[in-house]
Amino acid sequence: MMALTFFLAIGWQQVLIIAIVVLLLFGGKKIPELMRGLGSGIKEFKDASKEDSTETEKKND
Repeated sequence: MMALTFFLAIGWQQVLIIAIVVLLLFGGKKIPELMRGLGSGIKEFKDASKEDSTETEKKND
């Protein structure tokens, strides 16, 4: 609950500052690689959770 409140409290100014800091730390060339890795990680997590829920449904039948 506290994390949700924290994200709701972030304004556009804070998001802009965070984006600038990330750009300075990683540079323009590394950001697409980082986002690609993040996207593939999220996709793998979703696929694994779907497989787990399918296995659970098969056990219940």
